[in-house]
Amino acid sequence: MKSYNYTVLFEPLEEGGYNVIIPAIPEICTFGATIEEAREMAKDAIRCFLESALKTGEPIPTDVEPAKERLAVAV
Repeated sequence: MKSYNYTVLFEPLEEGGYNVIIPAIPEICTFGATIEEAREMAKDAIRCFLESALKTGEPIPTDVEPAKERLAVAV
């Protein structure tokens, strides 16, 4: 069994919970009510994506390190 590592972003939502973003696999869309649940949902979604890709012979995406910066915008 091979292990894969991906950068995962947890975006807090105003109404509560966390949206999960995986820059290397933008097809994945998942959510968790708590950070712990969001983490488990991310693991499960990545696992399902990878299992499907391996089964169908599709390429496994490599991790992407997202760029992050704060921009000041005057209005």
